[in-house]
Amino acid sequence: MINDKRLIGLTGTYCAGKTHVAAILEQRLLPVLELDKLGHGIIETEKERILARFGSDILKPDGLIDRKLLGNKVFGKPEELAALEDIIHPGVNRETFAWINSRKEQICVINAALLHRSAVFNALDAVIIVEAPFLVRLLRARKRDHLPWVSLLKRFSSQRRFSSQYFIENTDIYNVDNPGFFGFREHFHRDKLEKRIDEILSHKKNSRV
Repeated sequence: MINDKRLIGLTGTYCAGKTHVAAILEQRLLPVLELDKLGHGIIETEKERILARFGSDILKPDGLIDRKLLGNKVFGKPEELAALEDIIHPGVNRETFAWINSRKEQICVINAALLHRSAVFNALDAVIIVEAPFLVRLLRARKRDHLPWVSLLKRFSSQRRFSSQYFIENTDIYNVDNPGFFGFREHFHRDKLEKRIDEILSHKKNSRV
């Protein structure tokens, strides 16, 4: 159950820059819940169940689960991914609802790469989809994750129909461009991005719940 709140979902394709947009929203004094980080905590809480299902070879030397190794076990394997989600999602959903109901702010933001799989998805008042050109995202991903080009292209390919998941009835959809890359017209793109965010927030704050 969710108290009387306006919920904004924040999502985007791989390395589109949704974390940067989340920081802008926090600068506007909006609380942002990062479901991906919440899920990381649940992975450790449910470690025994995960190890029983996926094997102890996903452990790091310090005894924590290596999320990259775990991700490799489920990437491109729907049945394995579903099994992992069955373990993780109940805890994530429980803590998500608790966080929303604990906030005093009228507008709350839910930031998630797989937002459409969250239990709050159908309760969203709006969805912000962060976008960036393919080449920009590819270079960002290479710089951040240091993965082989083939692995990166496979990840990109898996998101070909990303935006089609977010057309929800009675929910506003906002596309936000974040094309800035390592200083190239950085100030111009940042100012344009922040202006777009302010336009969206102005519309949501002035609209009826």
